[in-house]
Amino acid sequence: MDLAMIGLGRMGANMAERLVRGGHRVVGHDPSQEALERAVQKGIESADSLKSAVEALPSPRIVWLMVPAGALVDQLIDELEPLLSADDIVIDGGNSLYKDTVRRGERLREAGLHGVDVGTSGGVWGLAEGYSMMVGGETRVVESLTPLFETLAPAADKGWGHVGPSGAGHFTKMVHNGIEYGMMQAYAEGFAIMERKAEFGLDLHQVSEIWRHGSVVRSWLLDLTANALDKNPALDGIAPYVSDSGEGRWTVNEAIDLDVSAPVITLSLLERLRSREDDSYADRLLSAMRNEFGGHAIKKD
Repeated sequence: MDLAMIGLGRMGANMAERLVRGGHRVVGHDPSQEALERAVQKGIESADSLKSAVEALPSPRIVWLMVPAGALVDQLIDELEPLLSADDIVIDGGNSLYKDTVRRGERLREAGLHGVDVGTSGGVWGLAEGYSMMVGGETRVVESLTPLFETLAPAADKGWGHVGPSGAGHFTKMVHNGIEYGMMQAYAEGFAIMERKAEFGLDLHQVSEIWRHGSVVRSWLLDLTANALDKNPALDGIAPYVSDSGEGRWTVNEAIDLDVSAPVITLSLLERLRSREDDSYADRLLSAMRNEFGGHAIKKD
């Protein structure tokens, strides 16, 4: 199949390369000339504009967006709409908020186009291992794209599926990332407890390797934890600052809207926010309160 990949950052470029390896033709566009040059080296055709990328494709055209969520997606759709024809397909493979995806899907339908949302997981390992993809959109349109998903997935019949109408793919990926927050936090806390038990002198990389085989807590996240501890057992040079992409927040908001209790995901998000406080006013006030009611000592800066 022929398609245009718009956005050749690491994820987009890797997905395009996997598609090329699978026998598909990919025309790539990115505002970075360096990204375009790297793409050409991987067999991806280069387009210097959205217009040239679209014009290089046969009808019905497939345009796959791999760009950051938010206003940029709307901007690209604004630019693409006059360039596309009836029954062309726009795929959003980024981490868009599902409510935005539903809105964009309605807009594309009104223009005679089709929107497909692909919640994509796999990160930097996807090129070699394949991607997990949760696909939202019209059944007929998703079925027409099956060869692409089969090429990108770990296997043709594994790791991907059509989960529902427009927005369902990004909704499912949002919850996936919320779960990921909780799992990562649990691993981090468990290893922190073991690291603090100094008298046992535990080799945390060794423990992670033991747990990777046969344990009920084994997972790909644990595999990655083992890799990290092997490379840098003391985590030297890594600041205790944890970013978030926004999907954990969206998951918590959705849980509240749906009256679903999700304390683990919520607390894992709050812990990420807490990691960014170099000088916590709340913690200093807590110390002052303890001193006021109980005379507990205050640790001075």
